Amino acid sequence: MSLLQVSDIRKQEGSFQLKDISFTQEKFQKVAIAGVSGSGKSTLLKIIAGLVQPDEGQVLFEGEKVKGPNDKLIPGHPGIAYLSQHFELRNNYRMEELLGYANRLPEEEAARLYEICRISHLLKRKNDQLSGGEKQRIALARLLVTLPRLLLLDEPFSNLDLIHRGILKSVIRDLGEQLNITCLLVSHEPTDMLPWADRLFVIHNGQIIQQGSPQEVYLQPVNEYAAGLFGSYNLVDPAIMNRVAPEGKLLFTRPEQFKIVAGGQKILPAAIDSVYFFGNYYEMEVDLGGQHIFIRTNHGHFRKGDVIYLSLPEGGDWYL
Repeated sequence: MSLLQVSDIRKQEGSFQLKDISFTQEKFQKVAIAGVSGSGKSTLLKIIAGLVQPDEGQVLFEGEKVKGPNDKLIPGHPGIAYLSQHFELRNNYRMEELLGYANRLPEEEAARLYEICRISHLLKRKNDQLSGGEKQRIALARLLVTLPRLLLLDEPFSNLDLIHRGILKSVIRDLGEQLNITCLLVSHEPTDMLPWADRLFVIHNGQIIQQGSPQEVYLQPVNEYAAGLFGSYNLVDPAIMNRVAPEGKLLFTRPEQFKIVAGGQKILPAAIDSVYFFGNYYEMEVDLGGQHIFIRTNHGHFRKGDVIYLSLPEGGDWYL
């Protein structure tokens, strides 16, 4: 039996509609749902949490139906915790008081949880003494002390600087590894999902349009919308690459799939139009047979106007 089973969910909100959303999540499986803002990610999470009533379909958690607000006086499910991107903490309380009111854990286990959430040093502080990232980790710990079995994270990294984003990513990773909590995360940022998830779902206009491993979704997107969610890509005329493609299809590549080579068979000359520095890599826009594409390299000695030679390994080609 799956931990979570979402079946044929439909929900109309104004002109927007979730349409026949179905998927399952196994215990301890890390699932991420990707999509642009307004694609239905948050509404779907709230339905799973029992905070929004679906028009049709049902959610089963541990084999039992999750009741919505129409079926339950106090919305929500005791085994499911939902961390909204718009969380709130009550003012004029020390953090240890806020956590203590919700806590169901023995003292030692609560202390361990606070260490995992990186908040042990914040417990004596009040709300106005915390940064946004610190407040978010307090809000997360407040949910976790209620002993949920499923944690729903709604755009948890939005509005965080790089330092607090990195801390929260470590916290979420440790929650799964050390506390055996199952997590479902929604985001529109590829770096939030690709290194973490076991399985990815892509949602567009209220529908799941693709699902698979992070590698499958990244390298074999179903369309340009799914491709663009996870970074730069190229659609190349197959003839330029000496490839035979299905009629009307273009060869899909990510910038890092091209290799800069010194020479040899099946090499492709390209002139560099622009060079962009991204810290740990460079991305270059090049003219390849009259077509502009992006490639990625770790070397910074290339300049605009240079001619380089590219190869693209054969096998595993994908066409859109």
